[in-house]
Amino acid sequence: MTAFAATYALHVLAALIWVGGMFFAWMILRPAAVATLEAPARLTLWADVFRRFFQWVWACVLLLPISGMAMLHLRFAGFETAPRYVHIMIGLFIVMLALFLRVQFLVLPELRRAIASQDWPAGGAALGKIRKLVGFNLLIGLTLVAVAAIRPMF
Repeated sequence: MTAFAATYALHVLAALIWVGGMFFAWMILRPAAVATLEAPARLTLWADVFRRFFQWVWACVLLLPISGMAMLHLRFAGFETAPRYVHIMIGLFIVMLALFLRVQFLVLPELRRAIASQDWPAGGAALGKIRKLVGFNLLIGLTLVAVAAIRPMF
Protein backbone atom coordinates (compact mmCIF):
# COMPACT_ATOMS: atom_id res chain seq x y z
CA MET A 1 0.00 0.00 0.00
CA THR A 2 1.37 3.41 -0.95
CA ALA A 3 1.50 6.38 1.40
CA PHE A 4 -1.13 8.09 -0.74
CA ALA A 5 -3.48 5.07 -0.60
CA ALA A 6 -3.23 4.84 3.19
CA THR A 7 -3.76 8.57 3.60
CA TYR A 8 -6.71 8.50 1.20
CA ALA A 9 -8.30 5.61 3.11
CA LEU A 10 -8.03 7.47 6.43
CA HIS A 11 -9.42 10.61 4.80
CA VAL A 12 -12.43 8.78 3.36
CA LEU A 13 -13.11 6.97 6.65
CA ALA A 14 -13.04 10.26 8.59
CA ALA A 15 -15.46 11.85 6.11
CA LEU A 16 -17.70 8.78 6.26
CA ILE A 17 -17.86 8.88 10.06
CA TRP A 18 -18.70 12.60 10.19
CA VAL A 19 -21.16 12.84 7.30
CA GLY A 20 -22.65 9.39 7.90
CA GLY A 21 -23.15 10.18 11.57
CA MET A 22 -25.01 13.37 10.72
CA PHE A 23 -27.15 11.48 8.19
CA PHE A 24 -28.04 8.84 10.78
CA ALA A 25 -28.82 11.45 13.44
CA TRP A 26 -30.95 13.60 11.13
CA MET A 27 -32.79 10.96 9.11
CA ILE A 28 -33.12 8.04 11.56
CA LEU A 29 -32.54 8.96 15.21
CA ARG A 30 -34.30 12.35 15.25
CA PRO A 31 -37.64 11.11 13.89
CA ALA A 32 -37.54 8.05 16.16
CA ALA A 33 -36.76 10.15 19.23
CA VAL A 34 -39.55 12.62 18.43
CA ALA A 35 -42.04 9.78 17.91
CA THR A 36 -41.23 7.83 21.07
CA LEU A 37 -39.78 10.12 23.77
CA GLU A 38 -41.15 12.98 25.83
CA ALA A 39 -39.11 16.19 25.97
CA PRO A 40 -37.03 15.44 29.11
CA ALA A 41 -35.94 12.01 27.91
CA ARG A 42 -35.45 13.20 24.32
CA LEU A 43 -33.28 16.17 25.32
CA THR A 44 -31.22 14.04 27.70
CA LEU A 45 -30.76 11.43 24.97
CA TRP A 46 -29.56 14.07 22.51
CA ALA A 47 -27.09 15.54 25.00
CA ASP A 48 -25.55 12.09 25.45
CA VAL A 49 -25.61 11.38 21.69
CA PHE A 50 -23.83 14.67 20.99
CA ARG A 51 -21.24 13.98 23.70
CA ARG A 52 -20.41 10.60 22.19
CA PHE A 53 -20.65 11.59 18.51
CA PHE A 54 -18.69 14.82 18.90
CA GLN A 55 -15.72 12.89 20.30
CA TRP A 56 -15.59 11.15 16.92
CA VAL A 57 -16.20 14.38 15.05
CA TRP A 58 -13.23 15.97 16.83
CA ALA A 59 -11.05 13.09 15.65
CA CYS A 60 -12.36 13.62 12.12
CA VAL A 61 -11.87 17.40 12.34
CA LEU A 62 -8.21 16.75 13.14
CA LEU A 63 -7.67 13.89 10.71
CA LEU A 64 -9.36 15.42 7.65
CA PRO A 65 -7.10 18.47 7.24
CA ILE A 66 -3.97 16.49 8.10
CA SER A 67 -4.75 13.74 5.61
CA GLY A 68 -6.08 16.27 3.10
CA MET A 69 -2.89 18.34 3.21
CA ALA A 70 -0.80 15.19 2.97
CA MET A 71 -2.70 14.09 -0.14
CA LEU A 72 -2.47 17.60 -1.56
CA HIS A 73 1.32 17.49 -1.34
CA LEU A 74 1.70 13.82 -2.30
CA ARG A 75 -0.50 14.14 -5.37
CA PHE A 76 -0.32 17.76 -6.53
CA ALA A 77 2.80 19.22 -4.87
CA GLY A 78 0.74 21.95 -3.19
CA PHE A 79 -2.18 24.34 -3.67
CA GLU A 80 -0.95 26.02 -6.83
CA THR A 81 -1.11 22.87 -8.95
CA ALA A 82 -4.17 21.35 -7.29
CA PRO A 83 -7.35 21.20 -9.39
CA ARG A 84 -10.41 23.30 -8.61
CA TYR A 85 -12.27 20.44 -6.88
CA VAL A 86 -9.56 20.30 -4.20
CA HIS A 87 -10.03 24.00 -3.45
CA ILE A 88 -13.80 23.52 -3.34
CA MET A 89 -13.40 20.62 -0.91
CA ILE A 90 -11.14 22.67 1.35
CA GLY A 91 -13.63 25.54 1.35
CA LEU A 92 -16.56 23.26 2.16
CA PHE A 93 -14.56 21.67 4.99
CA ILE A 94 -13.94 25.11 6.48
CA VAL A 95 -17.67 25.89 6.38
CA MET A 96 -18.49 22.52 7.96
CA LEU A 97 -15.89 23.10 10.65
CA ALA A 98 -17.29 26.55 11.44
CA LEU A 99 -20.81 25.14 11.81
CA PHE A 100 -19.57 22.29 14.00
CA LEU A 101 -17.67 24.73 16.23
CA ARG A 102 -20.78 26.90 16.51
CA VAL A 103 -22.80 23.92 17.70
CA GLN A 104 -20.04 22.66 20.02
CA PHE A 105 -19.17 25.93 21.74
CA LEU A 106 -22.26 28.12 21.44
CA VAL A 107 -25.45 26.06 21.16
CA LEU A 108 -24.63 22.77 22.92
CA PRO A 109 -23.87 24.57 26.21
CA GLU A 110 -27.37 26.11 25.98
CA LEU A 111 -28.83 22.61 25.72
CA ARG A 112 -26.78 21.36 28.66
CA ARG A 113 -27.79 24.33 30.83
CA ALA A 114 -31.46 23.84 29.96
CA ILE A 115 -31.28 20.14 30.86
CA ALA A 116 -29.48 20.89 34.14
CA SER A 117 -32.17 23.41 35.12
CA GLN A 118 -34.96 21.22 33.68
CA ASP A 119 -36.04 24.10 31.45
CA TRP A 120 -37.52 21.88 28.75
CA PRO A 121 -38.79 24.68 26.47
CA ALA A 122 -35.31 26.27 26.42
CA GLY A 123 -33.82 22.84 25.81
CA GLY A 124 -36.19 22.30 22.94
CA ALA A 125 -35.24 25.66 21.46
CA ALA A 126 -31.52 24.85 21.75
CA LEU A 127 -32.07 21.42 20.21
CA GLY A 128 -33.98 23.08 17.37
CA LYS A 129 -30.98 25.35 16.68
CA ILE A 130 -28.66 22.34 16.70
CA ARG A 131 -31.02 20.46 14.38
CA LYS A 132 -30.94 23.29 11.84
CA LEU A 133 -27.16 23.67 11.99
CA VAL A 134 -26.59 19.92 11.70
CA GLY A 135 -29.06 19.76 8.82
CA PHE A 136 -27.21 22.50 7.00
CA ASN A 137 -23.89 20.82 7.77
CA LEU A 138 -25.25 17.54 6.45
CA LEU A 139 -26.20 19.21 3.17
CA ILE A 140 -22.73 20.70 2.87
CA GLY A 141 -21.16 17.34 3.74
CA LEU A 142 -23.23 15.54 1.12
CA THR A 143 -22.26 18.22 -1.40
CA LEU A 144 -18.62 17.72 -0.50
CA VAL A 145 -18.94 13.98 -1.01
CA ALA A 146 -20.57 14.61 -4.39
CA VAL A 147 -17.72 16.94 -5.38
CA ALA A 148 -15.22 14.23 -4.43
CA ALA A 149 -17.15 11.62 -6.38
CA ILE A 150 -17.36 13.69 -9.58
CA ARG A 151 -13.97 15.36 -9.23
CA PRO A 152 -12.77 14.72 -12.79
CA MET A 153 -15.47 17.08 -14.02
CA PHE A 154 -14.01 20.09 -12.16
